[in-house]
Amino acid sequence: MNQTPIPTQAARRIFPKFRLENLLRSTFEPRIAQRICILIDLPDASQIKEFAFLKNPELTIQKNAVKFFFEPLRDGTLAELGLGGGEMYAYKITGGSNLDLPDEAYTPDGRTVSLEKDVYPNYDIILCISTYSATAPLTAFAKKYGFRGATLHGVNQTILRTGLAVSYDDVSVDAEKMRLGMTGADWVEIDFLFNGNSHTLRLELGGQEAQKSHGLCRGDEPDVANLPAGEIYYVPTGASGEFPMRYEDGTIGLMHVADGRIQKAELLSGDASVVEAHNKKLSSDPVTGELGELGFGTQVLPVSGRDIQDEKIRGTIHVATGRSDHLGGSLTPDKFAEHLNATHDDILFAPHKTSEILVTQARMHRHGETVVLIENFEPSAYINNLLA
Repeated sequence: MNQTPIPTQAARRIFPKFRLENLLRSTFEPRIAQRICILIDLPDASQIKEFAFLKNPELTIQKNAVKFFFEPLRDGTLAELGLGGGEMYAYKITGGSNLDLPDEAYTPDGRTVSLEKDVYPNYDIILCISTYSATAPLTAFAKKYGFRGATLHGVNQTILRTGLAVSYDDVSVDAEKMRLGMTGADWVEIDFLFNGNSHTLRLELGGQEAQKSHGLCRGDEPDVANLPAGEIYYVPTGASGEFPMRYEDGTIGLMHVADGRIQKAELLSGDASVVEAHNKKLSSDPVTGELGELGFGTQVLPVSGRDIQDEKIRGTIHVATGRSDHLGGSLTPDKFAEHLNATHDDILFAPHKTSEILVTQARMHRHGETVVLIENFEPSAYINNLLA
């Protein structure tokens, strides 16, 4: 199946140069004397001592954290914005998306600190630049300790040049236009085509208020922005049907969905042992298959190779399994049989990511009318009119 990466408009768009002070102003509107810090994750958190980890060529995300965030803070951004702090802390890589963070962390001078005692209560703004998303656990800590923050996992050069260089006031305007045209939906149905066979997933939404990830985290309320931002999302109240899913190794499985969760996976192509392992996980810990999010991208951005940006591209769609408490859902880590299963895993459908799987149509029913949202990975006339 030959598909063209989307959106073609992104290739012609001119993005401003990334400047940390612009991002902080746009997202937080920080006030004078507020304190800010940076969290990173490392395979061995003690390797932050004297920045020893910079010698490891594989740790590109953490190197970007130093070069584009930590050093600019210390070299002028703190003074320009009148902020305090500027420290960096490292914790051990969790190993999964949105798993709870360890409490132990290290400082560049070799000290061991407690995130809950020494970090969360003592900063107003916390930036987490990590391998795996920390949005869910950091949101819970923000509510507990009263800080604001942003999670920026997987940061690479494309994201820095584009998704983090935009004005989030503009992103917020477009997101709100789409949100208003999608809020109150009763259901969304997604049609998939794989190897000549069609499959449909239906997600019940119960007329809920659509939510937006728009990059603004201002005011005094504790909150955490997931950057790059730009999506409309729901927490489904139920789900049924089936959909093809691409595993990391390229294996394709057909997910059979009932009662709001994946009940079993069926091998369509690739390695049978991958699907078998997934089925064992679903049997031993059924909530791992719960569909906890349905999201639609709102931005015109280039493909970055990281889902954190690519799921924000207009014309893409994603569903997620697992933890949903950070989105307003009820699935919390304590409901999983195994701690390491308490992840929130996005399943992105986009031409560059799932070239074997085509989303032929996604349609929404609300206010007694059914409208098309996406066709063949292109936003529909309905969506384009909302954003006009």
